[in-house]
Amino acid sequence: MRFMILIKATKDSEAGVMPSEQLLTEMGNFNEELVKAGIMQAGEGLHPSSKAARVRFSGANRTVIDGPFAETKELIAGFWIWKCESLNEAIEWVKRCPNPHPDTTEVEIRQIFEMEDFGAAMTPELCEQEDRLRAQTEELAKKK
Repeated sequence: MRFMILIKATKDSEAGVMPSEQLLTEMGNFNEELVKAGIMQAGEGLHPSSKAARVRFSGANRTVIDGPFAETKELIAGFWIWKCESLNEAIEWVKRCPNPHPDTTEVEIRQIFEMEDFGAAMTPELCEQEDRLRAQTEELAKKK
């Protein structure tokens, strides 16, 4: 099972306050543990929403909304993609994580859909397309 681990934003992260050297060191060490355990597949921090945009879909219309966005508690400051045996395993790893912010922080764990989760709607043709796109993406990533 794959999970997206979402680090919620704070007022400081939205203000562009960078993490301390100590936190970067602690997170780097934690990431090393994740990699050695075969858990971590990706992970990045995100710039504040002042450098972001949203696109609102309403039927055929598209509206671009520039950041910053008001509700800090709804924003994401960073993420990981982990491969774990269960939600409980992901929870146990998150509990070992250094606190990503100096204050109270929430970390959300969401399971990622896999092709088989879509059942019969995922036709053989769609499975082939998905496999082809994943392979192409991996090849392009290797070239960069």
